[in-house]
Amino acid sequence: MKKLRSLLIGIVLIICLLFLGIVWLEKSSGMSDAKVVNIYNWGDYIDPKLITKFEKETGYKVNYETFDSNEAMLTKIRQGGTSYDVAVPSDYMIQKMRKEKLLLPLDHSKLPNLKYIAPQFMNLAFDPKNKYSVPYFWGTLGIVYNDKAYQASEFKSWNDLWDAKFKNKIMFIDGAREFMGIGLASLGYSLNSKSDAQLNEAYEKLKALTPNAKAIVSDEIKTYMANEESSVAVTFSGEAADMMAKNSHLHYVIPEGGTNLWFDNLVIPKTAKNKKGAYAFINFMLDSKNAAQNTKYIGYSTPNQGAMKYLPKAITSNRAFYPTVAQIKQMEIYEDLGSKYLEKYNDLFLELKMYRK
Repeated sequence: MKKLRSLLIGIVLIICLLFLGIVWLEKSSGMSDAKVVNIYNWGDYIDPKLITKFEKETGYKVNYETFDSNEAMLTKIRQGGTSYDVAVPSDYMIQKMRKEKLLLPLDHSKLPNLKYIAPQFMNLAFDPKNKYSVPYFWGTLGIVYNDKAYQASEFKSWNDLWDAKFKNKIMFIDGAREFMGIGLASLGYSLNSKSDAQLNEAYEKLKALTPNAKAIVSDEIKTYMANEESSVAVTFSGEAADMMAKNSHLHYVIPEGGTNLWFDNLVIPKTAKNKKGAYAFINFMLDSKNAAQNTKYIGYSTPNQGAMKYLPKAITSNRAFYPTVAQIKQMEIYEDLGSKYLEKYNDLFLELKMYRK
């Protein structure tokens, strides 16, 4: 009996020592929950030097993972396999995540640098009073063209894209909301239309546009345009900025009559384990100098008015990337359509891609 008792005590001691060793290793390597901030962001959507700077200034270790769509991000956060402390969903997805109670309300007192966000980018419909989100970047959907082939005057409105001279010339971003949105906007309808009649009318009109499509793709647009394998494309402003940095003959225009105004935002998912670290990271990214540095690296438009003084005037005065308040009022933010109409948009878009000749 004494031998058995001694054996049991020995096993317990070994287990305790192993546990203490694991804890010590986590602390010594900076990998305990309290010292790690798990970030879930779009690919290549932050200056890596800022992550290094954040780690050096705060002592936190950043675990950085990426996603390629809002839907992929939503699925992983729903599953809860990884407890992300900060995520970067787009506007309409925040509406969906709020409804599903996947986000934590923000304590603005822990985000003193929130004061640098321009008032016109606060308190938007997808998140009243910014209860759950902080603006990260914003932009528009527009047209990028090569001045060796075209002039800005040829792209005054979305309707110009139907011109027969563009047959098999235009590259379109691969997105149901974007492609259907072109049809809706060209008819003067809302980008968030839930009218079957309007959607069917847009679908019929877009059928006549499909012969002008060179391709309906995603990231490939940047390569095609930069290498001058194509001369016109419909894409996002930030993507256009990236192309323009590689080819001085490329220009970006926002068609008259309205377009999509989008926002990507910083949020704290409900399953976050390191809330203190999450607030530290968000507030760090809201710092004016950090926001300016990030903007120069990414190329998208910053909502941080404090950052503007640290950016070149060539950037801040460019109305294609920083449109006027009057222009912005004509634009629409995507709303959560609900499963019924999201499916309808996707189905119509798929039919149009199949119809394309």
